[in-house]
Amino acid sequence: MSESASFTFKIDSAQAAKLRAILEEKGFAFREVPYTLYGAQKQKLTVNAYTSGKLLVQGRGAKEFVEFTIEPEIIGEAKLGYDEIHNPEMFQPHLGIDESGKGDFFGPLVIAGVFVDGNLPRQLLDMGVKDSKQITSDQKALDLADAIKDLITLDRCNVIVISPEKYNELYVKFRNLNSLLAWGHATVIENLLTRWPKCPRALSDKFAHESLIQRALKEHGKGIILQQRTKAESDIAVAAASILARAGFLTRLKFLGEKVGVPLPKGASAQVKAAAKEIVKKSGAEALKSVCKFHFKTYQEVIGGSLMEPET
Repeated sequence: MSESASFTFKIDSAQAAKLRAILEEKGFAFREVPYTLYGAQKQKLTVNAYTSGKLLVQGRGAKEFVEFTIEPEIIGEAKLGYDEIHNPEMFQPHLGIDESGKGDFFGPLVIAGVFVDGNLPRQLLDMGVKDSKQITSDQKALDLADAIKDLITLDRCNVIVISPEKYNELYVKFRNLNSLLAWGHATVIENLLTRWPKCPRALSDKFAHESLIQRALKEHGKGIILQQRTKAESDIAVAAASILARAGFLTRLKFLGEKVGVPLPKGASAQVKAAAKEIVKKSGAEALKSVCKFHFKTYQEVIGGSLMEPET
């Protein structure tokens, strides 16, 4: 029995015209569909070519039509559409969670989650969404985050920003970064499940045993399937979450730098240490504590060094 599925492509006007001729030859019935050049249907299979250049193929037999007609005769390569075939889980309803800032001395810890279903995974892929670590430009990450927010409704995403001061307080409470991360992931999952209670599973990168997050979940999350795996950012929901988390981190990092009057570098490099010393010299240790994660050894190195430096 032919499977029912949905595939989205980007085509130009020449490809749309060529496809129309093929559809006519194959006996498709044409019909008017809003915002399309044409809509066509044959039995349970529908093909809509939109004026925007989007091509939507869906219904029973869509996979075979993509494999044997769209890709070889219209697209010209056996590439698009195969994500759905070889990685079907990515196109099923699920949550993706990721974080940004855990390896950075300055700035917050930001944890984001995205719920996907329907055509959203393909739309995100077509937009160029990928693991934020593969996006070398901060501005590109910020722009892509804006595009993601424009595409998905706000109730499909949740971003929590844990300020350095709150992070330091929680780190003292949990005494462990993985426990703090588990609490943050569980909070995002709970927040999204209040809006999408039927979501069957949540996926994140591997950082600790799933039971650590499971114990942190409350009422809504007790029934969800938790999955962690290395390179989880290859999943489109996790990739979208990683971009939203990075954008949230970058925005807050800039704000905190303006607050203390010193640009705050990312990471934990010598440049970061130099900026920390400048903050202490300019505004004191408490100012540094308000913009950094004080369990990093950089904090003790800078504070210890500042106490030993003679006054000038």
